[in-house]
Amino acid sequence: MEIRNLITFVHVAELNSFTKAAQSLGYSQSTVSFQIKQLETELDCMLFERINHTISLTEKGREVLAYAQKIRHLTDEFKQNLNNSLEISGHIHIVTPDSICEMMMTQNYSDFYKHYPKISLKFSTADTDDMFRILNHNEADVIFTLDSHVYHQDYIIAKEERISTHFVTSSLSPLAKKKNLSIRDILEYPFILTEKKMGYRRIFDETLAKMSLNIQPVLEIGRTDLITTSLEKGVGISFLPDFVTEKKVAEGTLIYLDIVDFEIDIWKQLIYHRNKWISKHFHAFLQYVMEKEFSK
Repeated sequence: MEIRNLITFVHVAELNSFTKAAQSLGYSQSTVSFQIKQLETELDCMLFERINHTISLTEKGREVLAYAQKIRHLTDEFKQNLNNSLEISGHIHIVTPDSICEMMMTQNYSDFYKHYPKISLKFSTADTDDMFRILNHNEADVIFTLDSHVYHQDYIIAKEERISTHFVTSSLSPLAKKKNLSIRDILEYPFILTEKKMGYRRIFDETLAKMSLNIQPVLEIGRTDLITTSLEKGVGISFLPDFVTEKKVAEGTLIYLDIVDFEIDIWKQLIYHRNKWISKHFHAFLQYVMEKEFSK
C-alpha cells in the first residue's frame, strides 16, 4: 500500500474536496482522483460518496481515515526525527480575531523570529464560526478565539483566560469624570466598534438586545489600533478588551467609563483539533504563545 495514497486520502477527507487537496499537495486533480481510486481498489471499498459534485466519507472511509491519520503522524514524526538539524523549522497557520493578530504581530513577532527563524507563520482572521470550520477542515493548525467560552470534545484548549472589557473614550470627554453611569446614559454618543458578528462584538450586541437596546455605530472597523487612535482624538466611545487599551489608559490618553449595569463574559482561548499531530515546530509555537500571551 502506497503511503502517498493514504496521505492524499487524508487531505481530501480533511479538506472535503479533491480540488483543495490537489492544490494543497501540489498535484493535478486527476492525480488525486487516480490515487484515491487506486486506494479504493486496493482496499476493495468505496471511501467517498460522490453526489452532485460534493463528496462525503462513507462509513468505511471514516474508519480508514482514523488509521490513515495515525500513519501520516508517524510518517511526519519519522522524517522529523531523522533530521539532525538543531534548528526547529516548519510552517504554522494561525487564525485569530483582528485584535489578537494585531497584538501578536506588533508585540511579539520579532521576538518569536529571533527564537525560531526557521518557523514561518501565516496569520488569517475570521469570525468564531469560520475559525472552527477552518480548524475542522485542517486548513489551519491552531485558532485563537475571543468570544464566549468554548468547549467541545473534538478540541484541545491549550490555554485560556477570562478577558476584562470596558467602555472606553478620550480622557478629555465630558463623560470621563462621571461615576455610576448606566448604559442608557451613553447610547446617544457616537460609537466606534469592531465588525458586527465578530467574536466579542457579537456577544456585545446580544447582551444589548437582551436589554432591549441597540447601538448604531458611526464606524465599524476590525483594526483596534485605528479605533483607539480615533478615540484619542476625541471621536466617540468604544467597547474593547483591556489588553487593547490598557497602555493608553495608563498613559492617560484614554479612560474607562464607569458603567455599572453592563457586563459580558469574554474568554481568550488557544485551541487546536484533538487529532492534530504535535510536531516539534508546532509544540515550540504553542509553548511560546502560552508563555507570552497568557502571562500578562
